Amino acid sequence: MVHDAAQILVASNRGPVSYTPTGDGGVEARRGGGGVVSGLSAIGSDARSLWVCAALGEGDRHAVRQGVGEDGVRMLDIDPEVHAAAYNGIANSVLWFLHHMLYQTPLEPVFDRDFERQWEAYRSYNRAFAEALAAEAADGAAVLVQDYHLALVPGMLRERRPDLRIGHFSHTPWAPPEYFRMLPDAIAGELLRGMLGADRLGFLTRRWADAFTACCAQQLGGTDAAVTAVHALGADAEFLRERSRRPDVEERMAELREAVGPGRRTIVRVDRTELSKNIVRGLLAYRDLLTSRPEWRGRVVHIALAYPSRQDLPVYRAYTAEVSRLAAAINEEFGTGDWTPVVLHVRDDFARSLAAYRMADVALVNPIRDGMNLVAKEVPVVSDEGCALVLSREAGAHEELGEFAITVNPYDVTATAEALHRGLMMPAAERAERTKHLGAASTALPPRRWFLDQLEPLRS
Repeated sequence: MVHDAAQILVASNRGPVSYTPTGDGGVEARRGGGGVVSGLSAIGSDARSLWVCAALGEGDRHAVRQGVGEDGVRMLDIDPEVHAAAYNGIANSVLWFLHHMLYQTPLEPVFDRDFERQWEAYRSYNRAFAEALAAEAADGAAVLVQDYHLALVPGMLRERRPDLRIGHFSHTPWAPPEYFRMLPDAIAGELLRGMLGADRLGFLTRRWADAFTACCAQQLGGTDAAVTAVHALGADAEFLRERSRRPDVEERMAELREAVGPGRRTIVRVDRTELSKNIVRGLLAYRDLLTSRPEWRGRVVHIALAYPSRQDLPVYRAYTAEVSRLAAAINEEFGTGDWTPVVLHVRDDFARSLAAYRMADVALVNPIRDGMNLVAKEVPVVSDEGCALVLSREAGAHEELGEFAITVNPYDVTATAEALHRGLMMPAAERAERTKHLGAASTALPPRRWFLDQLEPLRS
């Protein structure tokens, strides 16, 4: 056994800490949150844990090279070109598009020599993680590998350390077999075999787990000895309720109330400008509502918090620009001197998001396809007066929340407009009752329990 080797290891592209250059040659650390952070904090000090992650920017790389770090975190200084090809070229431009079914198939994908070069970078990136985990793990240690960035790690790690207990968790949907088979056969097989190096494979819903096993059956003839399991990540109610009552949230609420104006209803959405989030069709549905139901003109405001995502990819920059253009067009078409139909913010602000959650009469969550969508689970937890949830049937959260939400087909703009109308017209008592049930379902598996439910079977 390696001296001081870790008994519990987590691997993910992004770690629990990031570093920003300070200008004087130093770096400033910033800690993140989330389910894995909460889970690791719950295991206690009796077992040494280690989080292996990538250095994502110059601040991170500078910290690694200067020997700056935190106990329990190993940050890998992977060549920036390798990381860019693996992360943007494969993870975000191939695997994300595949599992969210985002390709415009007459034109894409194109699997050519450039793709092969990027796939080799993805292999190298995964190999760096597998080697680090193999070097740091104690005999029989439990390793939890996170998400599509590291799909090859379980198989690579199994080759190096057959004694380890390995889990992999997919935070995205999984493509159905007829879509997955767009990948070149050899690559599809390599990807699945990489995943099947794990003892346990976790997914957010049964639908995604079944899609994975169907792909394995078609491509490989089965899943071998790997076990699939469903862990439906929930909202952290304690944190959200406390955080949503802090002074900065109250300040944002005052700002939003002033922008909305007195006596008006609110339709709220909070998303990254990610292609799968379907923000453009949401705006089109709101425009349809104002067109087909003119009685809502001047009486409702759409608060759209659309925070930029993956702006280093041209298609994402174009999508973010289209969101802004369409919001401005709706305001130009319908707005009056004292009413702005769409209040759009494109700068990330968590306090503003929580303020919008609390104010929402209707929450619009209409993704094309989503592994879970925690916004759908967070809004009911912090809502002040109760909120009608308009929810896409293609969100993983729909599996748990659909009974108490207003379900929509994310492609059907007209039906989404009618769902918004229904939500706005919902009696207060019904909204409150639905919100109570939504809140209970949303918090059934909070982040700490979600993590431990994956870890405990690996340690038993």
